[in-house]
Amino acid sequence: MRVVILPGNGCDDVRNANWYGWMASRLEKEGKFSEVVLQDMPDPMRARRSIWLPFMLTTLKADATTLLVGHSSGAEAAMRYCEEHRVAGMLLVSACHTDLGHESERAAGYYPPSGGEWQWDKIKANAGAIQLIHGDDDPFIALDEPKFVAASLGCELVVRPGRSHFFTPGDDLIEAVYAVQRAAEAAASAES
Repeated sequence: MRVVILPGNGCDDVRNANWYGWMASRLEKEGKFSEVVLQDMPDPMRARRSIWLPFMLTTLKADATTLLVGHSSGAEAAMRYCEEHRVAGMLLVSACHTDLGHESERAAGYYPPSGGEWQWDKIKANAGAIQLIHGDDDPFIALDEPKFVAASLGCELVVRPGRSHFFTPGDDLIEAVYAVQRAAEAAASAES
């Protein structure tokens, strides 16, 4: 299994943004994945769906052997990607399902109505394992957003106290990646 880390918008140097580089280095060092992929995304400030999803397919090569770790806009990209493509699993960090009333988020193309309704059943069917992790004090995304996503996907929501919008590294992120990996491997074994 390989892992692809999808950043939030506004990160034009992902290795030095938030926890992305830290996570990639740690996962590479621990060696539990065949490959750890972290690349600068095209259109990093606006994170448009029309640009990110094709990049995930052709450049990041997200497929049925891939665990997606999506943060903020990266979480929405991961969910929309799974409406059409199979992955091994998803860890959704600071996820939402609405544009939160922000024109810039609305323009990115992930959210209804302009982005179309969420296809929750297709996402569930195409992601072998899913977990959400969210800060109880996230200043941008209220807790009702990931609660709705978790209920729609029938998956676990882990709420972490004092983690804000998950801007900083923490063992809770690594533990969550490995929990999704284990669940994805169990799901794959059950299918075969």
